[in-house]
Amino acid sequence: MKRRALLSVSDKEGIVTLARELVALGYEVLSTGGTYREIEKNGIEVTKVSDVTQFPEIMDGRVKTLHPMIHGGILARREEAHMAEAETHGIGLIDVVAVNLYPFESTIDREDCTYDLAIENIDIGGPTMVRSAAKNHQYVNIVVNPAQYGPLVESLKEKGETSLEFRKHLALEAFSHTARYDSLISGYLSREAGLDMPENFFLVGEKIADLRYGENPHQKAAFYAEKKEGLANAKQHGGKELSFNNLMDLQAAVDMVQEFEEPACMIIKHMNPCGAALGETPLEAYKKAYACDPVSAFGSIVSFNRKLDKDAAEDVVKTFVEAVVAPEYSEEALAILKTKKNLRIMEMDMNILANEVDIKKVAGGFLVQQKDRELLNDDIEWATEKQADEAMEEDLLFAWKMVKHVKSNAIVLVKNQATVGIGPGQTNRVGAAQIALEMAGDEAEGSVLASDAFFPFRDTVDTAADYGVVAIIQPGGSIRDDESIVACNEKGLAMAFTGMRHFKH
Repeated sequence: MKRRALLSVSDKEGIVTLARELVALGYEVLSTGGTYREIEKNGIEVTKVSDVTQFPEIMDGRVKTLHPMIHGGILARREEAHMAEAETHGIGLIDVVAVNLYPFESTIDREDCTYDLAIENIDIGGPTMVRSAAKNHQYVNIVVNPAQYGPLVESLKEKGETSLEFRKHLALEAFSHTARYDSLISGYLSREAGLDMPENFFLVGEKIADLRYGENPHQKAAFYAEKKEGLANAKQHGGKELSFNNLMDLQAAVDMVQEFEEPACMIIKHMNPCGAALGETPLEAYKKAYACDPVSAFGSIVSFNRKLDKDAAEDVVKTFVEAVVAPEYSEEALAILKTKKNLRIMEMDMNILANEVDIKKVAGGFLVQQKDRELLNDDIEWATEKQADEAMEEDLLFAWKMVKHVKSNAIVLVKNQATVGIGPGQTNRVGAAQIALEMAGDEAEGSVLASDAFFPFRDTVDTAADYGVVAIIQPGGSIRDDESIVACNEKGLAMAFTGMRHFKH
């Protein structure tokens, strides 16, 4: 019985070469629609699927391969009973299936995509053929990735057939292909239905790279992309390969710097800021951020939300940093940064709000939540006799934006649009305040303080006042809020309630 191959692809990369090679190896090539026309116009002998099924493509091409003459040829086991049935019904076997699917993902990413257009780009016949061939991989080669055309042809030329191990690998890739495709459709329809938390949540990623190790050298790790945006689409201009910890810190750095429209710089260590500031230029922002904690800036990640210029680059390279990320670099800045051969230089679109949901793994499942993008429930509510002036209020809002990026319990001190003290991840709030205040030292005088959650007692207010803090912003909501208000009034501090908490575990 003559060997046959069915080729029907959306991505036509390499398909003509594959068809030519298969014909040269003695295969009859079957095809449909645009793939058929592409093969035929290149002078390669090809048979229409409709000639095999004796039934035309109908309903605007929606129905063409869904037929026993096709699926019987794909699904038949090469054993006596199935061979007899195939012969009885005149079904020819299909030994190679090369299929990839309608471009649903690129369609829904289009700005002009409508619901009807998205639905029309849901492939039905393609996934059915892929799954049929993958199920019968004991006998059938299923290829969904053009990168596998070469290895397939090489094996057929060398041995006349492929190994079962090779076909198992192709089947795995095929089922992964359809699983990702279905997850994209499910996600799109969930969004269209307005479901933030659907009944079923699918997380599917394509491996970008194996990482040297995870958080520690004894842990295996890899980087997977849900879609090619954010860090998954960032350009690396130089330096060592990115580590697991680099990627985590880079994401934290980008999340923070995206908070601001003004030129901003964030210096990150272990996903906490050790310095953050606004400035008229990237250099000014960097200098102000660095001044907050020069010791912790060693071995940090530095992020900017503006094109990095020569002046800022010259200052950055004075300290050892692991990585720099910015939306753009001047040629002079790149040349300066590249003098540090191990420095990872990342360019990333800062307009992409990647990871619109947070996902955290727990034993037996995972937790999903919306990204904490909110800032205030409403306008600031002043709880004290004293209210902040305009400059103080700007510092308070800057501190409030920053504190939600600091591990809880968190306290942030700000003066002149720059952090001067940060107290992250403590088990009590006054301890976090003490760390931030001691870090700030003399700079605490005249600074403002932000707390990610309410004060359970007045002790944090008292401690802050002793260091010269002039204003506080916090969520409020404690049964002892009145004690904190009284303390502020006694000490002459302004205090605002936001009505919104920003825990970060």
